[in-house]
Amino acid sequence: MIAEYTWLVPFIPMMCFLIIGIIGKKTPEKGGYIAIAGALCSFIIAVAISVEYLTGDAFANGDPITSQIEWFHIGDYTIHLGYYVDGLTCAMMLFSSFISTLIFIYSIGYMHDQGERKNRYYAEVSLFLTGMLGLIVSSNFLELFIFWEVMGLCSYLLIGFWSFRHDNGDEASANAASAAKKAFLVTRMGDVCLMGGLFIFLNLFMSLDYTTLFDNAAAVYAQDPELMTLGLLLIFGGVIGKSAQFPLHDWLPDAMAGPTTVSSLIHAATMVKAGVYLVARAFPLYVMDENVMLFVGIIGGVTAFIAATMALNNMNIKKVLAYSTISQLGYMILALGAGGYLWALGYEELGALGFFAGCFHMINHAFFKALLFMGSGSVIHGTGTEDMRLMGGLFKKMKITATTMLFGCLAIAGIPIFSGFWSKDLVIDIAMHAFEHGTDASVWFIILWVLAVITAFMTAFYMFRMWFMTFMGEPRENAQHCHGESPKTMTMPLVILAIFALISGLFMFFGLDKMLAVMGVQIDGAEEGLALFSNMFTYLTLILAVVGIAIAYLMYVKKTVDPGKFNKHGDSWLYKALTQRWWFPDLYNQISWKLGYGVAKGVNYIDRQIVDGTVNGLSGAVVGGGDSLSKVQTGHVQDYSSIVLIGISALAVIFLIIVAQLGGF
Repeated sequence: MIAEYTWLVPFIPMMCFLIIGIIGKKTPEKGGYIAIAGALCSFIIAVAISVEYLTGDAFANGDPITSQIEWFHIGDYTIHLGYYVDGLTCAMMLFSSFISTLIFIYSIGYMHDQGERKNRYYAEVSLFLTGMLGLIVSSNFLELFIFWEVMGLCSYLLIGFWSFRHDNGDEASANAASAAKKAFLVTRMGDVCLMGGLFIFLNLFMSLDYTTLFDNAAAVYAQDPELMTLGLLLIFGGVIGKSAQFPLHDWLPDAMAGPTTVSSLIHAATMVKAGVYLVARAFPLYVMDENVMLFVGIIGGVTAFIAATMALNNMNIKKVLAYSTISQLGYMILALGAGGYLWALGYEELGALGFFAGCFHMINHAFFKALLFMGSGSVIHGTGTEDMRLMGGLFKKMKITATTMLFGCLAIAGIPIFSGFWSKDLVIDIAMHAFEHGTDASVWFIILWVLAVITAFMTAFYMFRMWFMTFMGEPRENAQHCHGESPKTMTMPLVILAIFALISGLFMFFGLDKMLAVMGVQIDGAEEGLALFSNMFTYLTLILAVVGIAIAYLMYVKKTVDPGKFNKHGDSWLYKALTQRWWFPDLYNQISWKLGYGVAKGVNYIDRQIVDGTVNGLSGAVVGGGDSLSKVQTGHVQDYSSIVLIGISALAVIFLIIVAQLGGF
C-alpha cells in the first residue's frame, strides 16, 4: 500500500531543510532547486496516496487509513506517532504541496538578487512546508501540536527575514523584526490556549489519538459536558491565534514585512490555513455542543466583516491582500461554525454542507490568494514599491501579471464561474440555513448573514480598487520606470494558478463532494451547485459584487466619483478608524504596556528581590559567618582556651535550665 509511505510526505521537505542547511551554499540557487524537488516529490507522493485511498475500500466505507507506533508511555497515558489519511487529509496534502511547489519555483526569480541569504531562505521555507504537511498527516493532536509549533517558529524567521540584513538603522529591517516578534507573541497566546485544551482532552479521553477521541466523543460529553466545552473553547483559542481571527487578527497585516513569497506561503499554502484545518479535523468533537459552534460562527462572521472594512482605504498592495485573507478566513470559520451548529441540532445533512462549504472555500482561496500574492510580488519586483499610489498603467507593461491577477480578483469577488463564486455563496447560504433551522439563539446567524453579504460587496470593491489603481489609468512615479514583465519563473506559476482560479470551483461537480464527506455524511455537489442559481440570495450577492466593481471603476478609472470626498477635510471619523485599523494596534500596545509591562516588572521584582535575594542572602550569611569565625583564629593558645571555657559555661547554663524546667534531679 502506498499509504504506508504517508510519513514521507513531510519527511522529504524536512530532509531538504537539512541538506540545504549543510551544503546548500555549494548548490545552484543556494538550495532553491533542492527545495523545489522536495516539494514536488511530496506532491507526487500525495497524489499517489490520494488516488489509492479514494479508489479503495476504506474510502467507500467512510473509514480513514491510519497507522501508529508507540512513542512514549507515562502512567496510564500512551502517546503515539503515526499518520491519518481521509478525504480531508488528501485535499489538504494536495493543495499545500502543489501550491508550495509553485511558490518555490516563483522564488527562483523573485529572490534571485539575495545572494548568500537565499540559502537560509530555502532552508526555512522547506521546514515551513514540513510543518504544514506534518500537521496534515498527523494521527493525534499532540503530533499536530508539534508541527503547529514548527510552523510558528518558521513564520517568525521568515517574516523577519529582512531584519537579518544587518543594515543598522534601516527602517525596513526594524519593521520586519517588529512584525516577526508580534506574529510570534500573538500566535503564542493562541498556542497556550491550544495546549490547555489538549491537556483537558488528555484528561478526559486518556488519549489524544483522533480515532479514540472521535469514537468516544458522545460518551465523554455526556459524562462531563462542562469540561468538554472548556476544552473545545481552548482549542478554538489556538485557531483564533493561528488563523488571525478577531480579536487576535492584527498580526497578519504586519507580517507583510517579509518577502512576498513568504506572504504567499503563509496566506495560501500553510500557516493560517492550519487553524481552519484544526476546526475541520476536530469537527466530530465540536458538533457535541451547539453553543460552542455558535461562538465559532460569530467569531468568523465578525472577523470577515471587520477585516474587509480595513482594506477599503489601504494603499499598500500587500496589506490589502492581507486584510482580504483575514476576511476570507472568517468566511471559512463562519461556514464551519454554522455547519457544526446545525449538526449539533440534528440537521446532519446541512451540517455536512457547512463543513463542505468551509473546506471548499479554503481550497479555492488557496489558489486565488497564492495567485494574487505572487501577482503583487511581480508588480513589486517591476516597480520597486508596494504603494499603489505610485503605480498605475501597468497593464501595457505587465500583461501576463495583470491578466492573471484579474482572474484572481474575479474569483475572490465571487463572479461566476470563477472558483470563489461557488464556495463563497455556499458559505453565505449555510449561514441563512442556520438561522432558519436553529433555536432562539440562531438570531445571531441572520446578523452574521447580513455581515457576510455586506462583506461580499466590500470584497469586490477593494479588490478591484487595487487592480484598477495598479494596472489602469496613467503610469505614476514608479510605474514609469517599470522594467516590464517579470521572468518566466515568476509568470509561469501565475498562469497555472489563474487556471485553477477559474476551474477549481467546478471540482464540486467532479468528486470533491465525496472527498470532503464528514462522519459518513456527504452532500451532492452537483445538486448544491445548481441550487445556487435558483436561490434569490445568490443574485443579491452577485448584484452587490457587480455594484462594488462598478463603484471602484468610477472612482479609480473614470474618475467621475472622487474618493477624497469621503474624507474631504481630513477629519472623517470613519476614515481615520479604517486607517488606524479600528485602533486595534493602539489597544494591543496599551495592553502590552499597562498589563504586560506591569506583570513583567512584578515578575522581575520577585525574581531579583525574593528569589535572587534569598539565594544571595544565604550565600552572604555563609560568607560573612566564615569571615567572622576566621577572626577567632589568632594563633594564641590562651584565646582558644578562653573560647573553650566560654562554650563549656554556655552548655552548663543550658543544661541547668533544662533540668530546672523538668523539676530538678
